Amino acid sequence: MSSNGHASEPGESLSDESRPFWPGGVAYHGARLAVVLALAFTVQALFPISPVPDIPVLEKGMVADRDVIARIGFPIYKSGDDLARERTEAGASVPPVFFYDAGAADSLAARSRAFFAAAAAAAATRGDQPAQLRALAAVAQRSGLAVTPELLRPLLEPGTRAALARSLALAARDELSEGVATTADLRASATPQLRVRRDGQEQLVMREAVHSPTWLYDRASMRLPPNTPPGAEELQRLLLIRFAPPTLRLDRTATAAAQALARATVSPVAGQVLPGERVVGAHDQIGEDELQRFHSYRDELTRQGRLEGGRTGRMRTLGAFLFDLIVLLVFASLVRIYRPSVYRDFRHVLVVASLVVGLVAVAAIIDRVHAPVELIPIAVPALVVAALWDGRMALNLALVLAVLLAGQAPFLGISVLFTMVTGGSAAAFCVRVVRRRAQIWVFMALIAAAYAAAAITLGLLRSRPGVDILGSITWGVINAMGSSLVAMGLMPLLESVSRITTDQTLLELADMNRPLLRRLALEAPGTYAHSVSVANLAEAAARTAGANPLLARVGTYYHDVGKIGKPQYYVENQGPGRNPHERLKPGTSAAIVRSHVTEGMRLAEQYRLPESIRAFIREHHGTQPIGFFLDQAREQNPGAELNPAEYSYPGPRPQSKETAILMLSDAVESAARVLQDPTPERVRALIDRIVDGKVAQGQLDECPLTLGEISRIKIELEKVLTGMYHHRIDYPARDGNANGGSGSAVAAASPPESGKAAP
Repeated sequence: MSSNGHASEPGESLSDESRPFWPGGVAYHGARLAVVLALAFTVQALFPISPVPDIPVLEKGMVADRDVIARIGFPIYKSGDDLARERTEAGASVPPVFFYDAGAADSLAARSRAFFAAAAAAAATRGDQPAQLRALAAVAQRSGLAVTPELLRPLLEPGTRAALARSLALAARDELSEGVATTADLRASATPQLRVRRDGQEQLVMREAVHSPTWLYDRASMRLPPNTPPGAEELQRLLLIRFAPPTLRLDRTATAAAQALARATVSPVAGQVLPGERVVGAHDQIGEDELQRFHSYRDELTRQGRLEGGRTGRMRTLGAFLFDLIVLLVFASLVRIYRPSVYRDFRHVLVVASLVVGLVAVAAIIDRVHAPVELIPIAVPALVVAALWDGRMALNLALVLAVLLAGQAPFLGISVLFTMVTGGSAAAFCVRVVRRRAQIWVFMALIAAAYAAAAITLGLLRSRPGVDILGSITWGVINAMGSSLVAMGLMPLLESVSRITTDQTLLELADMNRPLLRRLALEAPGTYAHSVSVANLAEAAARTAGANPLLARVGTYYHDVGKIGKPQYYVENQGPGRNPHERLKPGTSAAIVRSHVTEGMRLAEQYRLPESIRAFIREHHGTQPIGFFLDQAREQNPGAELNPAEYSYPGPRPQSKETAILMLSDAVESAARVLQDPTPERVRALIDRIVDGKVAQGQLDECPLTLGEISRIKIELEKVLTGMYHHRIDYPARDGNANGGSGSAVAAASPPESGKAAP
């Protein structure tokens, strides 16, 4: 327990802040410095610096303040979008390749002859007309024609059969041999010409010269005599659909190869700049073309500089590494000074480092694929750090990462810095607005609004067209949605790795319908009511002591869940009647009472409660003696040597403000329940007696509560208790300790959690 009167941040130990800046050994700080060095090397590897001197930083919409003259010749490369568009157009302009199937006409002729021969035999069947139609239907079915017998009626006439057979033979000889392709193949390309391979040769053919199946059907119908009976033309069309394969077939493999070759021949170079030629002119506004020329010049300088190497390149590389290292050391120092618990826990250091590496890696990928800078997900580390620790640390991290990335060659300029600062800051702040993971849409809306504000601001500043501003806003909204989903998806894993319980998780654990709390309410209702009352006290006291009130409340809900195992042995769950402890020896009763701590830890493991909640179960009694049963054992056997450990709670003593506050709240609530005439003076005296007893026993020695905070806790407990309790029976205190060492009961020698009656 600290005697310093300064209030610490929630979850921080003030004793850390009173230590020297560099406590610990070389290995302690060396491990953390090694992490920072590794991060700096990673950034340097992902964003290698150009070994040539810097050239001006120009952005679209800016006005160049001087001429940029090319020191070397270089090609002007097309933008990724332009190159992709030209290659797509080149591929689409390639005529599709068709090959001529000479056997298609022969196939039609042979199949039609076979069909009409079978039809003639069926028509000659003895019997009436229905029998002949049934025979024709069987022939059609064998040929794969799904037609009604009525449609086959024209085949009963020999003249009609001959006319149909002749029209199909002529279609195979004349029309089909000209070249007929399926409609789907013809629509595969919109080019005006087609490439047709026939008899070992290839020639370009106008699209109009290649006929569709509809043309074939129309031409064949024209060969029927005028007196052809109704239905014959429809039957002819069905026969052609079934028997006439296309003579021109699309060669998809050859077409795809030709299109790929056409796309590959498109040069990525849009032009060439000679040495001494002006790249960008002074007082010219930087547009898309000027920016493309400038970036091509910068990339060529970088490429040639790397080939040449030399001392200048090594010095620039060293300078870039030092830049990355210093920026990262700034954040490490902020963590060491203002968040010593994060600096101390190496798990936390590695979590933050992994977030930095992940962001830098994604930024490098965005640079490689020339994606918009608005897609850099700086909101992900900001959201995660704000949820795990707090918004102030998240804001510091977002600002440092924005400076770090804006100092890399691909992202130089105020636009990238401003965009990342705005998006990262919004993410750091908005976690305070959202209390449940189901409200993730609030994250998205706030971060998206920040990106939209940044896009509009930069658009107006750079005189960008409205379509560019709208594009930036769109990418920012996509980033906000993706970053929020990724951050929330990572939270369960990072909570497990860092062993930190976020407010969102605490709120979920506070749901009274959770299985373990439902069991407590149903199986030990008195203990459940006691826990809720103590939670009100603990939350109020935590707020006045600068602790985490939500953690104090939720931890208190679960602190006595171990009583579920034997609820009848605790007085708050007993009804009128015989007390089960009256039949037990003091040692047995003490073992039952102390077992609710170990049983609570077993249930916490079974229900997978986080470590921060388990601490309340483990520490809420500390190492206090179970005074009533210890005194009873001494009275029954004055000469016996008793083992104090058998009559004490297993501990440990409270290690945090929140568990220490629970110990005090638990004791005073139990004592106040039996306090007669709870006037403010009597409540104040009771609280002083209990709290001073805990201090005298040394139960608060290992927690970071200060004397000033303990005084404020007493005042807050008095306020809440005065309004909570009414007339109760008072019992005299034992040995100046109102609860006799039992954490959950008692203003006198009778702890409700033991179930014993007062002597």
